[in-house]
Amino acid sequence: MESAESNSAAAGGKTQNNSVPPVEGVAGGGTSYGWVDGGLQGSSLGNGAIDPTKVHSADLLHVWSMPSTANVSQQEAPRQLEHVNLLAARNERESFQIALRPKVSWATSGIAGSVQVQCTDLCSSAGDRETSAIWVSLNVPCGQQPGIYEGEIFITAVRTETESRGESLTKSERYQLYRELRSCLDITEHREYSSSEEMVQNLTSASTTLRRMLDLPSFQDCQESNGLGDMMDEDIMNNVAVRLKLSLTVWDFTLPLTPSLPAVFGIGFVWSMAPKVGMTHLIITSGGSFNTESVRFSADGEIACEFWHTRALGLAKEYYSDPRLAAYAVPYAPILSSTDSAKNSLRREVEILKSEAHWSKSYFYLWDEPLNVEQYHVIRSISNELQSYASDVRILTTYYCGPSGSELAPSTFEAFVKVPNVLRPHTQIFCTSEWVLGTREDLVKDIVAEIRPDLGEEWWTYVCMGPSDPQPNWHLGMRGTQHRAVMWRVWKEGGTGFLYWGTNCYEKAMIPSAEICFRRGLPPGDGVLFYPGEVFSSSHEPVASTRLERVLSGMQDIEYLKLYSSKYGREEGLALLEKTGMYFGPDRYAHDHGPIDVMRGEVAIPEKEAAYNLQHKWKVIVMNP
Repeated sequence: MESAESNSAAAGGKTQNNSVPPVEGVAGGGTSYGWVDGGLQGSSLGNGAIDPTKVHSADLLHVWSMPSTANVSQQEAPRQLEHVNLLAARNERESFQIALRPKVSWATSGIAGSVQVQCTDLCSSAGDRETSAIWVSLNVPCGQQPGIYEGEIFITAVRTETESRGESLTKSERYQLYRELRSCLDITEHREYSSSEEMVQNLTSASTTLRRMLDLPSFQDCQESNGLGDMMDEDIMNNVAVRLKLSLTVWDFTLPLTPSLPAVFGIGFVWSMAPKVGMTHLIITSGGSFNTESVRFSADGEIACEFWHTRALGLAKEYYSDPRLAAYAVPYAPILSSTDSAKNSLRREVEILKSEAHWSKSYFYLWDEPLNVEQYHVIRSISNELQSYASDVRILTTYYCGPSGSELAPSTFEAFVKVPNVLRPHTQIFCTSEWVLGTREDLVKDIVAEIRPDLGEEWWTYVCMGPSDPQPNWHLGMRGTQHRAVMWRVWKEGGTGFLYWGTNCYEKAMIPSAEICFRRGLPPGDGVLFYPGEVFSSSHEPVASTRLERVLSGMQDIEYLKLYSSKYGREEGLALLEKTGMYFGPDRYAHDHGPIDVMRGEVAIPEKEAAYNLQHKWKVIVMNP
């Protein structure tokens, strides 16, 4: 979208730092996020082989919880294990993290050891004396009864697969076991006994044979289990597991099925395009023109590339009518619009769409960041063509400057504010770059003053490349609250929608499992919010980044603020942001998670007080961070 050179000038000369990119969710952390850097004592176990089934896991590894906005580094210092208390509305997804750091090594394969999170059947291998994190998300159904729900997560150190194989029976032991079992079977098989004494003698011989088998070295652990041998493996693991207690308060509010703020994200058609992605509440749609192709995101999470023709109409209607979908870009290719066949195809497309109830969600994205008078003229020309097909068609235009070569204002930067006067009535959604706005909230007021809601006009914003630190964006290495604050900024500025240029725009690869490389010239992580599953395992399902999870959390924060404002007025909602210390402006916002919980608690208190206690075991979903 924007070039680095042009945006650097628009942002007051700021440039991006293109040093070695940090790892997803690793940069930062520690005391910079408001956590007390209080290391815990290590293990008192001596050197030598350690059997994790005989030692409590608390003696083998540190376990503690951290909020979803924390970037957990490998050098993260251990903290005390405390209960996790969460607050969530119905139809909300609330997340936190479990941090793990080994005290000693209990494996022999060059790693510290393996860890199993029992309730999810997820195994996580931690590096030697490095901190690893597990992302945990709770999805609250729309019909969930308000109340307090409690549960536990069990974290257990386990033997590695190679160690388990190494402890299997040797060839000589297997041969001995086979002979003994064969002998025992021969003795006990049905036969005619000449006397009761002969029968007793054979049974005694069988008993002796079975005892010899139990004395084999491979069964020695069972003899030393002190009564645990009669317990199930699951019970044994729970007996030595570190237990993390959780409490979830579900309050009497349901997040709307359709997001209050339309957030549109572009998806690129590259080799690493993932066939499936699961999201709750957040709908990812096409953010630009893909010729006659559209991106389908259905209720079951399937993404598929569809061509606009009769066979696809049923699937397209299902997708566009999905109540979770707040907005979608109608496929359009300006380069083909000059031909009669292209115009006829476009006319048929518009006629079909405008007869449907979901037509109000649609918009056309005709041109990305026009720069001069000629490009603005093209937008007006295409808009006239579309308006001849449907008078209520909506056009979205992104821009970060005014048209050069015009007499609109003395400079292109000053003309930036006056763009609505140039494109009216040929654009209904004016989408401006947050990079250009910088920290100038007075400029925001000037832009909003030019928008005409009475004519159906809207003001959206977008981020692309910039802005850089300390302003909110989704670059790698930024704070977790900085990622989440992108949506706080949109709400405070009064935007009615948001656009992000790409979610899987890494360098193209020949195969999906190729190493992920970010595009040259872009800040680390820019345009990438999820990764192809093939890079990490044999799975074809994409892996959500922690930044993508924080996008959803930020959108859910908007629903809280919107509810509060509906009761007490928008001015009180804005005051709540500052009173809780969560967000003051693009360069002043919370650096730790505490103010977020305070804000959410302030909104939920009236309903929360009416909640009743309810003991309930709930399912925990663990996602790869």
